[in-house]
Amino acid sequence: MSGAAAIPEPAALAKPPVMRITPPSGWWAIPLGELWNYRELLYFFVWRDIKIRYKQTAIGAAWAVLQPFLAMIIFSIFGRLARISSQGLPYPIFYYSALLPWMYFAAALQNATNTIVENQRLITKVYFPRLALPLSAVLSGLVDFGVSFVMFIIMMIYYRIHPTAALLWFPLFLLLAVLTALGVGLWLSALNAIYRDVRYVLPFLVQFWFWASPVAYPSSLVPEKWRWLYGLNPMAGVIEGFRRSLAGNGEPPSGLIFVSTGVVLVVLLSGVVYFQKMETTVADVV
Repeated sequence: MSGAAAIPEPAALAKPPVMRITPPSGWWAIPLGELWNYRELLYFFVWRDIKIRYKQTAIGAAWAVLQPFLAMIIFSIFGRLARISSQGLPYPIFYYSALLPWMYFAAALQNATNTIVENQRLITKVYFPRLALPLSAVLSGLVDFGVSFVMFIIMMIYYRIHPTAALLWFPLFLLLAVLTALGVGLWLSALNAIYRDVRYVLPFLVQFWFWASPVAYPSSLVPEKWRWLYGLNPMAGVIEGFRRSLAGNGEPPSGLIFVSTGVVLVVLLSGVVYFQKMETTVADVV
């Protein structure tokens, strides 16, 4: 019929997008862009870990304060009886400033080690960057750290200890603690997915690591000529840095801290490489 508009033919159905999932192209490939694309999933992993941790607990997040506080009391009594040097600080401040990073590290390491095995059903069914699992375990521990840090601020006010310029180093030492937990957690989570013996070895490793770190004693007990060797323990630099930045003694970072920082970077980079290599086969072996 003249003058009538032609009815357009239905458009051809568009082909569904195809996404090809391939293993990393090289050992140096770090999926930072992919992690950013899955940032919402990472957020939900962190939130899930926090909710599960305090589900059906009587006092909830207060456990984050109670554990280091009770440990601080015990070590303060032990320090006075054994006359351990507190570097001029009150014993509660001396020990609590070291227990802050240690409690965070120990909890984050345990959660990161078990995260691959605990999420094996999710791993075998859905694709997402597996690196998000140990990363979420490490990041969720910062919530407990923040709660316990509030108690430390109250203690600082009680003992009338004022922060100094050394406090500017604190964010760097906190980052160093996070990277230490992540680096070691990547290694252990990958190994635990293959060898389930790791979860039985972990409590002994944490206990040995505790006494090898300057939590119950100052690092000054180590002779000066061996201080750099002691710094090969990454948590030695982290704990020493926390004490120096939070206690307000104003001393600059020492060689021990620089050595520990280098070790942390090596452990983190090698952990990412090994985890990426394991990621290609984790769904088959987990």
